[in-house]
Amino acid sequence: MHHRTIGGVRVGAIGLGAMPLSIEGHPDEARAVATVHAALDAGVTLIDTADSYHPPSGEPGSGELLVARALAAYGGDTGDVLVATKGGRGRAADGGWSVNGDPRHLKRAARESAQRLGVEAIGLYQLHKPDPAVSYADSLGAIRELLDEGTIRLAGISNADAARIGQAREILGERLVSVQNRYSPAVRDSEQVLRLCAGLGLAFLPWSPLGGISRSSLDGTSGQAEEPAFAGFHRVARERGVSPQQVALAWLLARSPVVIPIPGASRPESVRDSAAAAGIVLSDEEVRLLDAA
Repeated sequence: MHHRTIGGVRVGAIGLGAMPLSIEGHPDEARAVATVHAALDAGVTLIDTADSYHPPSGEPGSGELLVARALAAYGGDTGDVLVATKGGRGRAADGGWSVNGDPRHLKRAARESAQRLGVEAIGLYQLHKPDPAVSYADSLGAIRELLDEGTIRLAGISNADAARIGQAREILGERLVSVQNRYSPAVRDSEQVLRLCAGLGLAFLPWSPLGGISRSSLDGTSGQAEEPAFAGFHRVARERGVSPQQVALAWLLARSPVVIPIPGASRPESVRDSAAAAGIVLSDEEVRLLDAA
């Protein structure tokens, strides 16, 4: 596994998005734990979760508890694993997502997340989404207090535009280390944010990085018709004998050294396939082809 950094912390270039392990449709406990263990075996050392990653009828934090159990059950060393979690969102009974950026809620949520993860300080805590009913500065102020009191070590923001990144830098200073936005071959509207992160030295964590690339078998062949918009990814995959998902992740890594994709997975086979993308170095010609896709 190749490595990149988040706030000076060295992590595998591909992370694991743990949301599919704990929301509706999640695998059973044994397969979920096996998926985390397969990620660790493959060199993944960044695991991203959130207190809101639970089924609509479930308890907040069940995803964090799952990650904690999986790490505790792993037979190897987990000292270099950075667990990132998020606060500021919730789940409604109907499956919808809510947002709560109230400072009191964020501080309470972070302390509860630390307890569920079994840590004195959360490695990376991220403000999940701006709350239109709460001043963004007030939400960030809560994050700053959590940093000052030692509940969290590093801070990140998610679903943020350039203006909010600037505001977060003013309030959190160098302790702001990452931005997590949706970014994939299909959704590229965070290009400006990616360039800003690269200029500031902030890690950029694309969520849903495989959006738009149909799930294919691991031998590089597609189980369904290729989507015309992503024919270039399938073409490169066939030529290299890898999956289109690996090509998509390799393309994201080629976008900037600050990019650390966090693809979700609910099967060991999927996470091993994603992790292998860290070893793919695309040619300039391939990058140009995929940039234009």
